[in-house]
Amino acid sequence: MADSDEREVIYLDRDAGSVKPLLLGALIGLALGILFAPQSGLETRRALRRRLRKFRALAEETVGDLTDRIGGELRAVKRDAEREEEGEEAPSAVRAELERRLAAARARRRPKPPAPDDEEPVA
Repeated sequence: MADSDEREVIYLDRDAGSVKPLLLGALIGLALGILFAPQSGLETRRALRRRLRKFRALAEETVGDLTDRIGGELRAVKRDAEREEEGEEAPSAVRAELERRLAAARARRRPKPPAPDDEEPVA
């Protein structure tokens, strides 16, 4: 009988870090919040639908952006691979980006020539 008690304790210890109780508490809180909301049921459902539509649009936009970004990277990799097969040296997209950033940083560091109005008068 002591073995079964130990197994229960171990089982409970494993579930101590589980997310299930947190999700259950969130669902209960959501249900209570909807029940005791100051709006009517119809208004609450409309608000939920509106929020879900916004969330869906945001999710679709994010997925579209990620798809475009990944597609661009895949096209660049394919283009580089084709150039390598043809014997050309393939420019690295990362290298090109780093060179662009380096040029921008160098341009920012160069001292600007003084404007003609800033010159000190000669005595």
